[in-house]
Amino acid sequence: MTSYQASPSPAYALEDEAWWVQRWVELLNTYRFKKRLERGRIYAREGHILSLEYKGSRVTALVQGTAEEPYKLSIWLDAFSDEDWNYVIDSLSEQAIYSAQLLAGEMPAEIEAVFTANGLSLYPFNLSEVHSKCSCPDPKNPCKHIAAVYYQLGDFFREDPFVLFQLRGRSRDSILDALRQRRQSSAGPSETPLMGEEAGTPAAPAISIRLDVQQFWAYGESLDPVLVVITPAETTVLDVLGRIPLPPEDAPVVMG
Repeated sequence: MTSYQASPSPAYALEDEAWWVQRWVELLNTYRFKKRLERGRIYAREGHILSLEYKGSRVTALVQGTAEEPYKLSIWLDAFSDEDWNYVIDSLSEQAIYSAQLLAGEMPAEIEAVFTANGLSLYPFNLSEVHSKCSCPDPKNPCKHIAAVYYQLGDFFREDPFVLFQLRGRSRDSILDALRQRRQSSAGPSETPLMGEEAGTPAAPAISIRLDVQQFWAYGESLDPVLVVITPAETTVLDVLGRIPLPPEDAPVVMG
C-alpha cells in the first residue's frame, strides 16, 4: 500500500506538463459534463482531499465534503492480466532505449505504442473506462469528490509516472525487477570458463618460461642454403640524389 499526503492541486499549464500528464488532463477534458468536473477541480485546489492511498491497483481517498464525516471513495482501472504484462515486459526488454529509460526512472515518450502492439491501451480512451464509487449521497458519477481525486491524480502522474502502471496492475518495483531479470538472462554468463572447468576439473597451472635476453635474437640452427641472400646495393638512393642543398649555417649540424 502506497500513501500520499494530498495537497491542494495547482492550476494546470498543460503545455508545460510531461506528456503523460497532458494525456490525463486531455482525458478529463473529454468529459461532457464540464461543470461537474470544474467543481471537482475547485475541491482539489481548496484542499478537500484529506488522504490518498494506493491499495494494489486501486486508489482510495478521503474527501471532505459538506458533511461532518469525510467521504470515502475508490478509483480503479481494469488491470491487465499477468500474461498481458509478460508480453509487454518482453516487448520493452527488446527495445534497449525503453528498458534503459524505465530503469532510470523515466517514462519513454513512445511507450504506449508497446502496449498497442500487444492489443492493450495504457491510457483509458474515455472516463467511462475509469471505474469509481463514492460514499456521498450524490447518485451522479463522477461526483465532485471523485472529480477532485481525478485532478489530484494528475499531480501524482507528474511526480511518478509509474502510478499509471500500478493502476493497470503492476507496481514500479515489479516492472523494473522483471526488466532486470530479462536483461541478465539475455546477457548470458559474464565470464567464459577456462579449459577444463566445464568438466569440473581444475584448469592446468600456467607454465612460466624464463626469458634469456642475451640469447633472444640468436638463431641456434644453420640457415637453409636455398634462402635468398640479398646483397647490399653498390649505389644507394642518397648516392644518386647527391648532396642535399642546405643553408651554410645548417650544414655543420647535419654533417656532424
